[in-house]
Amino acid sequence: MKKIFSFLFIALLFNLSSFAQKVDKVKFYEDESTVNVNLEFDMKDLLAKKALDRYLPGMVTMTFKDGSTASQKVEVTARGNFRRESCFMPGLKINFRKDSTGSLSKFKEVKLTNGCSPGDDPGQLVVKEYLAYKIYNLLTDMSLRVRFMKISFKDISGKRKPYTQYGFLIEDIDDMAKRNKMVEVEGTQYYTEQTNRDQMTLVTLFQYLIGNTDWSVPAYHNIKLIGPKEDRNVRPYVVAYDFDICGLVDPPYATIDEQLQDKISSVRERLNRGFPRTMEELKLAVGLFNERKERIISLVKNNEHLSSRNKSNTVQYIEDFYKTINDDRELKRVFVDGGRTALVGTTQSAVASR
Repeated sequence: MKKIFSFLFIALLFNLSSFAQKVDKVKFYEDESTVNVNLEFDMKDLLAKKALDRYLPGMVTMTFKDGSTASQKVEVTARGNFRRESCFMPGLKINFRKDSTGSLSKFKEVKLTNGCSPGDDPGQLVVKEYLAYKIYNLLTDMSLRVRFMKISFKDISGKRKPYTQYGFLIEDIDDMAKRNKMVEVEGTQYYTEQTNRDQMTLVTLFQYLIGNTDWSVPAYHNIKLIGPKEDRNVRPYVVAYDFDICGLVDPPYATIDEQLQDKISSVRERLNRGFPRTMEELKLAVGLFNERKERIISLVKNNEHLSSRNKSNTVQYIEDFYKTINDDRELKRVFVDGGRTALVGTTQSAVASR
């Protein structure tokens, strides 16, 4: 009888342990602690064929702050045209659906942001891009959440040297839309001014804050759209993502689009890529940015992974933005007089919205 009870007790502990390892997607992105990750896949194959459009088998193990772990089989592939061509390690996409019973299977397929190459400096760039997402989260719930990680990349074949670097997972667009009681809007071209005006104003100011010009609404370039499922006549809401070559991050490989080179010469130079707004509209948005300023600055100053030098530079870059938006003449110059205009004969040109 004692043996039976011992067996049942051990089985119960095993089941409780397995249950504890089930990861809740919503809580996962709400948690601010760093996840330690081991990611194993055929690095040699992926790095030799960065343009591949197929998945490679792999294994991921996550260790959380409380010591609990979650492991399962995954599939890994490269993403991002520029990074495939120019980086040692391209951006990655991880498919968790390989094991439908795994503790991480509900994540389905998500993007992983990691450094362009091994080393501390690329890791700092990752931290700054992570902070761009966190700043965006402070301004609106209609933004993709992220979870910071310390990732150990390991080659299954053992032919590539392992290395460890910072990275972060990006929330799936469908999960973000669901949080906002909406769905992703796809398959229809929307020009910038056909989207929700107030949200577009907020996103435009945010992109200006981080010094990002690498986005386009009609081309769906680093932009997603969401809207209520039951009413497709409602103007969709713009959601920005991928901030790796913005001024706040300032990577050494960043380049300016040739169409903008007569306006700016560096990604650190800010350029308004939105359309004109009234001062009343701008003042409303500026009020929100001012309200969140202290929390935005604290995000940077209190980040344990960002170097002192990068903290100082990043805070100064943000402070420069606030000087502009709180000077009425500058606010009008940049966002009223400096707003973009549609080409003659069009509602809004796709070219003009690049």
